[in-house]
Amino acid sequence: MSPTSETAQGGRRLVIVESPAKAKTIKGYLGPGYVVEASVGHIRDLPSGAAEVPEKYTGEVRRLGVDVDHDFAPIYVVNADKKAQVRKLKELLAESDELFLATDEDREGEAIAWHLQEVLKPKVPVHRMVFHEITKDAIQEAVRNPRELNKRMVDAQETRRILDRLYGYEVSPVLWKKVMRGLSAGRVQSVATRLVVERERERIAFRSAEYWDLTGTFATGRAGDPSDPSSLTARLATVDGRRVAQGRDFGADGRLKSENVLHLDEEKARALAASLADTRFSVRSVESKPYRRSPYAPFRTTTLQQEASRKLGFGAKATMQVAQKLYENGFITYMRTDSTVLSDTAVTAARAQVTQLYGADYLPEKPRVYAGKVKNAQEAHEAIRPSGDRFRTPAETGLTGDQFKLYELIWKRTVASQMKDATGNSVTVRIGGTAADGRDAEFTASGKTITFHGFMKAYVEGADDPNAELDDRERRLPQVGEGDALTAQEITADGHATKPPARYTEATLVKELEEREIGRPSTYASIIGTILDRGYVFKKGTALVPSFLSFAVVNLLEKHFGRLVDYDFTARMEDDLDRIARGEAQSVPWLKRFYFGEGGGPGEGSGAADAGNGDGDHLGGLKELVTDLGAIDAREISSFPVGNGIVLRVGRYGPYVERGEKDQEGHQRADVPDDLAPDELTVEYAEELLAKPSGDFELGTDPVSGHQIVAKAGRYGPYVTEILPEDTPKTGKNAVKPRTASLFKSMSIDTVTLEEALKLMSLPRVVGTDAEGVEITAQNGRYGPYLKKGTDSRSLTAEEQLFTITLEEALAIYAQPKQRGRAAAKPPLKELGTDPVSEKPVVVKDGRFGPYVTDGETNATLRTGDSVETITPERGYELLAEKRAKGPAKKTAKKAPAKKTAAKKTTAAKKTTTAKKTAAKKTTAAKKTTTAKAAAAKKTAAAKPE
Repeated sequence: MSPTSETAQGGRRLVIVESPAKAKTIKGYLGPGYVVEASVGHIRDLPSGAAEVPEKYTGEVRRLGVDVDHDFAPIYVVNADKKAQVRKLKELLAESDELFLATDEDREGEAIAWHLQEVLKPKVPVHRMVFHEITKDAIQEAVRNPRELNKRMVDAQETRRILDRLYGYEVSPVLWKKVMRGLSAGRVQSVATRLVVERERERIAFRSAEYWDLTGTFATGRAGDPSDPSSLTARLATVDGRRVAQGRDFGADGRLKSENVLHLDEEKARALAASLADTRFSVRSVESKPYRRSPYAPFRTTTLQQEASRKLGFGAKATMQVAQKLYENGFITYMRTDSTVLSDTAVTAARAQVTQLYGADYLPEKPRVYAGKVKNAQEAHEAIRPSGDRFRTPAETGLTGDQFKLYELIWKRTVASQMKDATGNSVTVRIGGTAADGRDAEFTASGKTITFHGFMKAYVEGADDPNAELDDRERRLPQVGEGDALTAQEITADGHATKPPARYTEATLVKELEEREIGRPSTYASIIGTILDRGYVFKKGTALVPSFLSFAVVNLLEKHFGRLVDYDFTARMEDDLDRIARGEAQSVPWLKRFYFGEGGGPGEGSGAADAGNGDGDHLGGLKELVTDLGAIDAREISSFPVGNGIVLRVGRYGPYVERGEKDQEGHQRADVPDDLAPDELTVEYAEELLAKPSGDFELGTDPVSGHQIVAKAGRYGPYVTEILPEDTPKTGKNAVKPRTASLFKSMSIDTVTLEEALKLMSLPRVVGTDAEGVEITAQNGRYGPYLKKGTDSRSLTAEEQLFTITLEEALAIYAQPKQRGRAAAKPPLKELGTDPVSEKPVVVKDGRFGPYVTDGETNATLRTGDSVETITPERGYELLAEKRAKGPAKKTAKKAPAKKTAAKKTTAAKKTTTAKKTAAKKTTAAKKTTTAKAAAAKKTAAAKPE
């Protein structure tokens, strides 16, 4: 349906987009007659809890938000925080003659448009307006050429949403019961977690191997020409025709994969080096081949995330946040795409800039065409590129910071994709000689020269391996010919050790998921964000490290829900969902097979039903799997042997190591640090943990309450607490919480006394009230002892002051002006280098909330797993990039004072207030004074406690 001629001449048109930023940009391109408003994302979704489900629904429907017994009908509710926006949209629609649904042109965008239509129930003509870049021409073209809603795309999104709801709501409660409350499972997040866990298992099982080889520096005897090196460095390749073992020749068990290679140890390598000291060497062969490298394809979502991680230190989430802003403000095309195709307009713009910036010599005769889309690509978007029919250079955009850096990356990649190949030569030189002991030794050296840089003038792709050589790196060798004599200047023996497989980074995990065809590129950033937020994975530098908790979760899923975390099965589910999107399969029969197991799992006929690989896995559906929980031994799935009778267990309050059975003689137990990487938990380290004082230290009995007092080692430091009787109510209105207090920094868990513990638990101590009746207390906080009066806190210099400070001394402290900032800035804890975005020096500093990285403009607190000692420059840059992407923190309004607060005033305070009110009635001036004081008191009461 296209806009009517009547409304084309006049009338009011309502255009609904997803974000306010996009609305603002588009409004400027449409002009008068158009009202552009944002839905602010989804306005309707499955209920987040039973409380949101209408009363007419009961049982499983109320729990799941999906009626599994009636063709999996979803129960949609308008989000509570979107009701006001929906009212606004309805009011605007009532005053409009046409409605344009201008949400993103992908499955989510199509679904949002459909939900808007269902909720708003428009009585005016409705048009689906689509575009892949926000430029004036693109927006006006989209208005002139709308289309109908694509119901197949909506069905595919709905099927995926229902599938994920069933998976999460059925499997997550199993994790709550058998591992820990609050955990979650997800169709892709669980598989992504399994990948990270499996890599850590490989690292744990890995056994390093030592091997040696030789490096020789050979002089050619020629010198004088700066372009022709006078020597070359080569590595020992063979001895008596037998290849010398390198790292690739060893397996994960530390053993050679084949006996056909020569394994040199240190003694043999040094002996051979000594035997070659006086050997006469010569060039045995020179092999030269032409070198050619073609440009990289324009960015897709995943390749942009990978390259932004390598070059800018951005996480996947930060990359998408910055790209979203660039898209909404009209700088780049849509950033969620599986395509590497460039439109004719984009190709023309890129080729024009190649000629303009690099010259005609760098422009190929014909435009370059790249493969259309990766398998299972959802939509027909272009690649990610600068918007418009003429690309703005980075300098012309006016962008700064992260947006400038990411735009520059996209611009360079796009322009380079339409440039000529890089060409040159690669050379391999073989050098041989006979050792004093008669053995023949052959060394090899490889070189590369680039005679025409082509696209590399504009752009060179990064590498996941920090030690990898980039494409534009040249290695020049001297001009030598076969038979030339060479002199060995130095021959050294070099020792090496094989390394365990590298942990995934965000970039390499995204790459792995895509290669396995698991999930959708547009969701990878949120998936990685989820497993980080859930505590399944944490970061050390840029590496993704699985927590011990994730080991327990993956162990349970593999053993009892093997099919659900099978890589091939999950990939086939993606195929099935895409078949539904193309109209080649029906949603309801597919969901029935997945949930109820009628004839097998999803993908029937393609082998998906046979993808199981775990105990308890069969052709039954998800519902049957989650109802048969008797076979799951919670202790077993959360226990992992360490050695020497020590077992790592994942408890409800964190991981710990244990030897022996509880309540038996010789039983030992110790908490494991949350940030310890699983491959670092060796038998030796576990023994150290068990040797340290841990557990509960009984201090004695409180003479007043009769409760036992103990000292504990908590996750946030040592503390003391009381043990309440077993029949003490722990929940409800009559719940009683035990008194608890953190130890002072000067105290130790194994030396604290009962007397000290009782004093600590007496805090906070009421010191007294000021002249206006405001209470002053002495408290022990996270950052040391302090006084608190309303919202005004003042630090104390000594811990003992908490128990000795008098009201007069406290009032004297408050009579002094409050000190702002520190007397002198502390020196940085560590220097990391220059940030690639702000180009300013980055350092680690010690702040009130712990260590943080800063470039002088942006501060980012170190996360779990980060430490001052181990943090790398790349990790520091990534933390700053993520913080910039989030933007400034939003200020929250202070809550109104609770009514009970006023009721807690002391009798003396009440009398003082009454006296003031009486005096206030005498004169107008007194009224004003009282009003001012009342306002100040109200402001004090409204303040939040620290």
